[in-house]
Amino acid sequence: MMNLLQILQNFVKRSGLRSMAGPVLIVMILAMMVLPLPPFLLDMLFTFNISVAVMVLLVSMNTTKPLDFVSFPTVLLITTLLRLSLNVASTRVVLLEGHTGPAAAGKVIESFGHFLVGGNYAVGIVVFLILVVINFVVITKGAGRIAEVGARFTLDAMPGKQMAIDADLNAGLIGEDEARRRRATVAQEAEFYGAMDGASKFVRGDAVAGIMILGINLVGGFVVGVMQHNLDIATAARNYTLLTIGDGLVAQIPALIISTAAGMVVSRVASEQDIGQQLAKQLFNQPQVLILTATIVGMMGLIPGMPHFAFLFLAAVMGWLAYYLLKNPVVEEVKEEVVAPTEMPVLESTEASWEDVSQVDVLGLEVGYRMISLVDKAQDGDLLRRIKGLRKKFTQDVGFLPPPMHIRDNLDLRPNAYRITLKGAEVGTGEAYPNLFLAINPGNVSGTLPGNQTRDPAFGLPAVWVDAAMREPAQNMGYTVVDAGTVVATHISHLIHTHSAELLGRQELQQLLDHLGKISPKLTEDLVPKLLPMATLQKVLQNLLDEGMHIRDMRTILETLAEYAPNTQDAQQLTSMVRMALGPAIVQQLYPSAQELQVIGMDKELEYVLAQALQAGGGSAIEPGLANTLLREARAAVQTQEQMGLPTVLLVPGHIRDLLARFLKRALPQLKVISHDEVPGFKTVRVTSTVGGRA
Repeated sequence: MMNLLQILQNFVKRSGLRSMAGPVLIVMILAMMVLPLPPFLLDMLFTFNISVAVMVLLVSMNTTKPLDFVSFPTVLLITTLLRLSLNVASTRVVLLEGHTGPAAAGKVIESFGHFLVGGNYAVGIVVFLILVVINFVVITKGAGRIAEVGARFTLDAMPGKQMAIDADLNAGLIGEDEARRRRATVAQEAEFYGAMDGASKFVRGDAVAGIMILGINLVGGFVVGVMQHNLDIATAARNYTLLTIGDGLVAQIPALIISTAAGMVVSRVASEQDIGQQLAKQLFNQPQVLILTATIVGMMGLIPGMPHFAFLFLAAVMGWLAYYLLKNPVVEEVKEEVVAPTEMPVLESTEASWEDVSQVDVLGLEVGYRMISLVDKAQDGDLLRRIKGLRKKFTQDVGFLPPPMHIRDNLDLRPNAYRITLKGAEVGTGEAYPNLFLAINPGNVSGTLPGNQTRDPAFGLPAVWVDAAMREPAQNMGYTVVDAGTVVATHISHLIHTHSAELLGRQELQQLLDHLGKISPKLTEDLVPKLLPMATLQKVLQNLLDEGMHIRDMRTILETLAEYAPNTQDAQQLTSMVRMALGPAIVQQLYPSAQELQVIGMDKELEYVLAQALQAGGGSAIEPGLANTLLREARAAVQTQEQMGLPTVLLVPGHIRDLLARFLKRALPQLKVISHDEVPGFKTVRVTSTVGGRA
């Protein structure tokens, strides 16, 4: 026998019949609505329906937390559909064969219609309506409300639970696998309560359908019995009413059981004990309460006219239970003391290893807890998608793939604050409000807006956070209106372009060379490391990026370096040679479609003084007095150029370009310095302002 069972189990596993059980069950339930069923098969199906309801109730009572019965919403839907299908099948049999007597629809319906209500159809109707009211008004409505509130609170608590998990992970209390499991549990819990909220509506609809089916069957059966089978009114009323009541009770009792199970699942608080253990421990484990209850019940039993035996017997039982608990108070405490030492090894810490060493993220984004919705896909946060788009756009514009950005929450930040880090150091910070819009003032708006005054975190322009209702009026006033995700994404884009030189590490450079090696293998093989070390090549590319240039034209860059590397290994000199080769691209980047270059020139006398100072200082420093004069004059020229709406580009001789570019970058980052050698011959130059003065 055991061998036969094992053979059947192996056959089920290999044939995949287990996965077919669900579809087959649904098809059979739907078939019952169409195909006529004999009374014997109806008895089997009604019995199966009651058995399933009792089984679901017992399973729900033996769960320790709601997620132990995570398939309950689906079970609720299937059992509801099964009851409705049986109602349709039994109604067909009742109306076709009801004239033959109360046994026309099978023994189960006859038993419920005759024995449970004593053959009195008036009593049957009352009992049926009471069951429907209990199911619909009390149990189903309460369970649905609990599921609705549970779903709402679970969704609201998700960010806090996720941050608690991250806090435990960062503190080393749990590992990555445990954190991943807890996050999945939190998400599954929210989905479960949401599904229960919707599934409870099916049960309420089933109760309403039961009342309507009862009325339809009563009227339809009476008409069929009198008009088609020529029964007298009393006989027709008795036969069809008892059959209808029996049919309704057979459906409503399992529905009541399933609704009770739903209420138990959603109303319980998760613990390590099932419902029976919780009730025994929390309700019947307090002797003081039992003594007081026994006293009250005993006094009620002494009142004349009361059933003395019932009250006094129950008071005696409660008194004995209270006496037993008072006499044996340490049973559970001893059990806890025995169990406690077995839990101690969990607290032992493992030995430190190299796996515990964590590297600093090259690019990082830390957010406050109110900004989690921007980076959470479950809450329709699109910031992750935008960051992926920013990396792709950066790669296309600059010429290499930046490191990925790691995002995490930070409880030390303000709720709506975020921080952008580069190699662990903060390079940018700001605040964003997920439910508001940032109206940025570009300088020509026609009015003011109510809201939280601030500045655009990327470019420092005046701005104000406004409600969604003010978005269109703000745009009509000339404001640039963007959402919170766009604010953060724009700030990130600005910073990664500004710090592109620092993002080009050795790993990124190697990946770039590997990519170029697939296209021009000979070019990369001849240069690195035969003619030029990797570190020097990295420094040259970083110099170009540091001045706002792209490195998309790697062919020209590598060919130039291959030409001049045998003569010098100095990164600054090689950078100057590369800039000369990239001159047309540099000018094109600064003047996209202009044939005439309107630039800032330099006074000849100041050029001569700078050249002499460079020779005297070794080419790396400017005398303080001359530096103040140069900075003052350059700032005035930049202001003049900006007032005319022209690019702020300073044109100088090649031998002083590098020093001036490094000196002026910190004070005037918008000023670009190019040399005469970088201007292509087909472009004309016109000096619109001058940096001049006496040293």
